[in-house]
Amino acid sequence: MKTWLITGCSSGIGAGIAKAVLASGDQAIVTARNKDKVLDIVKDYPETALALDLDVCSQKSIDEAVAKANERFGTIDVLVNNAGYGYRSAVEEGEGEEVQKLYDTNLFGPVALIKAVLPKMREQKTGFILNVTSIAAARSAVGSAYYASSKAALELLTDGLRKELAPLGIVAMVVQPGAFRTRFYDNTSLQGTKTTISDYESTVGKSRPGNFAVTHNQAGDPDRAGKIIVDIVHGDRYPAILTLGKDAVTAVKSSLEAKIKELDEWADVSAQADFE
Repeated sequence: MKTWLITGCSSGIGAGIAKAVLASGDQAIVTARNKDKVLDIVKDYPETALALDLDVCSQKSIDEAVAKANERFGTIDVLVNNAGYGYRSAVEEGEGEEVQKLYDTNLFGPVALIKAVLPKMREQKTGFILNVTSIAAARSAVGSAYYASSKAALELLTDGLRKELAPLGIVAMVVQPGAFRTRFYDNTSLQGTKTTISDYESTVGKSRPGNFAVTHNQAGDPDRAGKIIVDIVHGDRYPAILTLGKDAVTAVKSSLEAKIKELDEWADVSAQADFE
C-alpha cells in the first residue's frame, strides 16, 4: 500500500488521480486550496483518505500539509504535483505580478513540495514524484508563452531531478496531458492579462478568456488518466515523460519531427561554429 499526496484535486486530472488511488486500495492525501471541494472524493474512504487545505504558493501551507500527512499515515510515497492554471497574454502584455503568481503555482510551488517530501523519501530509499505539465511544454501557442514556459521549466527540472534521484531508488516522472475534459478553460482556472495591446488582437486576441467557446467536449477523460497513472506507479516500468491522449501524442510527435528537420537543415551552418 502506497500513500499519495496529490495537489489540485478539486476537479479534473487531480480528482481523477485521487479517485483512482483510493479505488486501488492505496492511501491518499487529497488536497485543494479549499478542502471542502474534495470532501466528495474522500467521504467513502474514512480509513485511507485525508482531505487537506493546501496552497502550493505558501511554504507554511506546504509544511503544515506534509506534517499532517506524515502524522496520519507515517509517510508520503508518491507526490503528485498537479495544481496549476493557464494564463493568456502576448509576451509584451504580460503583467509582472500575475506572471510571478503563475510561476509560483506552476513551478516554484511544486519545487517547494518536492523539497518537503524528499528527505523522508531519501531516508526510505524509495518514492515517486510525478509532475503534471502539458503538451504546451512541447510546443507553445500564440498567447500561451508564459504558461508554456512555466510547464517547460517544470519538465526540464524533472528531467534533471530524475537523473539525480535514480541512484537513490526514487522515481521522478513527467505526466504530460493533452486536452482533457476539465475546468482548465473556465474563468475560474484560465486567467488573462488586463493590459491588452491592439496590435496583438488579430493573433492573441482570439485566445483570450471570453473570446472562445468553452465546450467541455475534449477527448481526454480525467478518470481514465488517473487509472493509467496509478497502474504505472504500481508497475515496474516508468517513462520519463508519460504523454496522455491521442491528440497529445500527435502534437508532441509533430513538434519533435519539426525540430529534428530544422536541426538537420541548419547542421552545416551549426558546424561552422567549431574550431578548424
